[in-house]
Amino acid sequence: MDAQKEALQRIISTLANKNDEIQNFIDTLNHTLKGVQANSSNVIAELDEEFDGLYSILDEMKESMTNSIKQEQAHKTQELQNQLSQCSNALENSEELLEYAARSLDVKDPEEFSKAARQIKDRVTMASAFRISLKPKVSDNMTHLMVDFSQERQMLQALKFLPVPKAPEIDTAECLVADNTVTIAWRMPEEDKKIDHFALEYRKTNFDGLPRVKDERCWELIDYIKGTEYTLSGLKFDSKYMNFRVRACNKAVAGEYSDPITLETKALVFNLDGTSSHLNLKVEDSYVEWDPTGGKSQENKIKGKENKGSGQITVLKNNTSGTPSPKRTSVTRSPLIRGSRDRFTGESYTVLGDTTIESGQHYWEVRAQKDCKSYSMGVAYKNMGKFDQLGKTNTSWCIHVNNWLQTTFSAKHNNKAKALDMPVPDRIGVYCDFDGGQLTFYNASSKQLLYTFKTKFTQPLLPGFMVWCGGLTVSTGLQVPSAVKTLQKSENGLSGSSSSLTNITQ
Repeated sequence: MDAQKEALQRIISTLANKNDEIQNFIDTLNHTLKGVQANSSNVIAELDEEFDGLYSILDEMKESMTNSIKQEQAHKTQELQNQLSQCSNALENSEELLEYAARSLDVKDPEEFSKAARQIKDRVTMASAFRISLKPKVSDNMTHLMVDFSQERQMLQALKFLPVPKAPEIDTAECLVADNTVTIAWRMPEEDKKIDHFALEYRKTNFDGLPRVKDERCWELIDYIKGTEYTLSGLKFDSKYMNFRVRACNKAVAGEYSDPITLETKALVFNLDGTSSHLNLKVEDSYVEWDPTGGKSQENKIKGKENKGSGQITVLKNNTSGTPSPKRTSVTRSPLIRGSRDRFTGESYTVLGDTTIESGQHYWEVRAQKDCKSYSMGVAYKNMGKFDQLGKTNTSWCIHVNNWLQTTFSAKHNNKAKALDMPVPDRIGVYCDFDGGQLTFYNASSKQLLYTFKTKFTQPLLPGFMVWCGGLTVSTGLQVPSAVKTLQKSENGLSGSSSSLTNITQ
């Protein structure tokens, strides 16, 4: 019966996954269908615009060339009309002179005849008929303004859609995810010398397999990549996976996207739990700061609630002078302020992460303010008491920095301390191997080993932090650095812990 039930549950799970996969594919098809409609309308509009541009150029050229012909026509017409007018006047004068000469032949008086002959001779010498050119200044030929668009017509008839680059192929074997960087490599299915650059797109997701259309973040673009490989660095891995796709672009158009790939980018992501932190701590998502007035302000808020019941609360702040000693500062926790667990109180200036560690290897980093007087970082079980301090119980492990009066650097567990003879780094990396029972601290910049606890974790862990007179910034979403992995392999079987701090928890 139990075996059949388990088998049926597996079938149900398989069917549910398949249904989810098919639904995602249906969403993809619908999204693609809408894209086809929208993109078709866009390219038709662009085609109309391009042809309108051609028509406009042709109309302008036709108008310009027509004007040239008309100007040539007007020029020749004017020249010929001027020449025609001159010839007509010369002909008229010549005919008049001819008629006068003919009459002069009938003159009988020798003296008058001689006088007329001299006048005719002078007039002939000056006559325009003998000075004008009888050759047309311009011809009627207009062939120099004829056109032959056969070549251009062939070019227009050869118009076609732009050559689109083929889709690249992402080489998954050459892709690498390490140290919060992702390297994507790809190749073209065949050589294309017209490719100008590539465009890479990526987005974060919590779904394995093919990219989803619904409930996903927008694609982010990295354009104008000249090579066939690109590395994204400085990423925060706050999602389980990342989708990647790439396409080639020539000078005019971008080609099809490659088949997308999904790479795992899982890392521990947590915020600081302000609901259970000490009242003297001001907590944001990844930052905690000592606030000496915090407890008093919270008490005044509670009193305001108790006195007025509801409505506006007057918050009073007490001015403090100097820096109070941690052993003299305490607040009384009100039962009205509580989250999923009791707030830390007394001298436990503690804040925990909001995400449990129950398996696997994880890494995060902590940076303290330069003037921070005292702080700790490590891990603790969820049942850590509200008065407990990190490293002073058998349910918490940490390294502690004390800059009060003189600087001390130590590893703490079960109220035992191991002094660390090395400078305190500006940034400390915390590596937790739950299954391997190991908590190791590193100089986050140089990856120098600071200290290692080896134990057996029997309950879920929470990242833990203590701060007094200063602030801490926590960086999460980090992969275990490659250098740390290498150090872990080389130091397997070795521990920086002394026997007094090595503890097998029960």
